[in-house]
Amino acid sequence: VFMVLSLLSIVYGALRCNILAIKIKYDDYNVRVKPAAYLCIFMWRSFEIATRVTVLVLFGSVLQSWVFAVVLLNFLGFFLYPWILFWLSKSPFPENIEKELSRLGTTFVLCLLTFLYAGINMFCWSAAQVELSDPDLISKSQNWYRMTVYYIVRLMENAFLLLMWYIYRTDFYLYVCAPLLFLQLLIGYCMGIFFMLVFYQFCHPCKKLFSSSITEAL
Repeated sequence: VFMVLSLLSIVYGALRCNILAIKIKYDDYNVRVKPAAYLCIFMWRSFEIATRVTVLVLFGSVLQSWVFAVVLLNFLGFFLYPWILFWLSKSPFPENIEKELSRLGTTFVLCLLTFLYAGINMFCWSAAQVELSDPDLISKSQNWYRMTVYYIVRLMENAFLLLMWYIYRTDFYLYVCAPLLFLQLLIGYCMGIFFMLVFYQFCHPCKKLFSSSITEAL
C-alpha cells in the first residue's frame, strides 16, 4: 500500500512538473491543458517510473554491487552532460542568477541544479531540460533528437539489466514466471513511450507552435 501511494505521489509530482515546464516554455501564450493531456501524462509517467524502479530493484536483488555502478554511471552522465554542452557552446559564465551571489556561489547553485536534473533523469525524462548557456537555464526548444536518443538508450539499458537479472536470478524467484515478468516490464516501458508519443502528437496544449511534430521528427 505504501509503495503504491509513493508511486502515485511521485507520478503526480512528475505530472505537475510537466505542466509547469510547458507554462515556463510558452509563458507568452495562454496555456490550457485539457483532461486528455493530464491522462496521457499520468499514464506516460506511471509506466515509465514504475518499470524503471522495478528493473533497478530486480537487478539489484541479484547483483548488489553492480547496481551501484549502474546508478553512479547514470548519475555522472546526466550530471556532466549540461556542463559539457555549456563548455562546447563557449558561452559566458551565467551571472544573472542572483546578483548577490559570488562566482563560487553561482557555481554551487548550478551544481545543485544539475544534481537535481541528473537525479530525475535516472528514472524518467526530465520535463525541463537544463541549458546553462540560456539566461533562464532551461532549454526553450523542443529537441526531439535528444528525447529519441534518451528513450532508445534507456529501453536498451532496461533490457540489458533485465537480461542480467534473468541469467543470475536466485531461488527466491523460483515461483515467479521470469520470462513473463521480463516481457511485461519491457512492454510496460514501451507503453510509457506510447503515451508520451500520443501526448506530444495529439494532446500537447502548444503542439501548433512546434516547428515539426514528433512523428515527422522520428
